[in-house]
Amino acid sequence: MTSNSLSREALQAIALEALTQVAPDLAEETIPPDADLREAYDLDSMDLLNWINALHKRLGVDIPEQDYPRLASLGAAADYLHRATRAG
Repeated sequence: MTSNSLSREALQAIALEALTQVAPDLAEETIPPDADLREAYDLDSMDLLNWINALHKRLGVDIPEQDYPRLASLGAAADYLHRATRAG
């Protein structure tokens, strides 16, 4: 299955999996799709950068630095990745 055949829900699950690999203490959390990851879960810039890099490695999607704010929540990340995987 290629990344451009993944549903938005599958992409959100991948984003959550990548996030819990970067921040294992979140593995037991129920993270609402609209929760701001920095504010609600106290993620720092390095955690977010590592998460974005993990998404890039997993999906092969280039995420330019100016787009980082568009991945503020799991839902926003899923939306972004859904659009990005269809553009490629």
